[in-house]
Amino acid sequence: MSVRTTVVVATAAALTVLPMAPAGADEPGQGRLFLTVSGVQDTWIRGLQLACPGPGHHPHAGEACASLARAHGDPGALTGDRHLCTREYDPVTASADGTWHGRVVNWRKTFPNACALESATGRVFQF
Repeated sequence: MSVRTTVVVATAAALTVLPMAPAGADEPGQGRLFLTVSGVQDTWIRGLQLACPGPGHHPHAGEACASLARAHGDPGALTGDRHLCTREYDPVTASADGTWHGRVVNWRKTFPNACALESATGRVFQF
């Protein structure tokens, strides 16, 4: 089985074990996103569900939810924690899929390295 096939199977398995959204999950002020970060050519992948507001598995849920609220649920509009990064090329791809205030979110972007991802998105993809 190829690495890409293994990653796809693992991701699909992870998605099937996520709990169903509780009643009212799409009410205004709430969001539920499945976040992933993966390495070049999907050689590795990690992901988790971020529920806003509410407890969850994200180690920085409060900060991540606050950042997404300021960006109106658009990961592309996050202001992040702007800082300088090396020019090392070790691409990572971040994605966010789910709902925010009842609006569907499907976002994906590749960054030149993990530092650039952190600089652009702050705590949202730090897990």
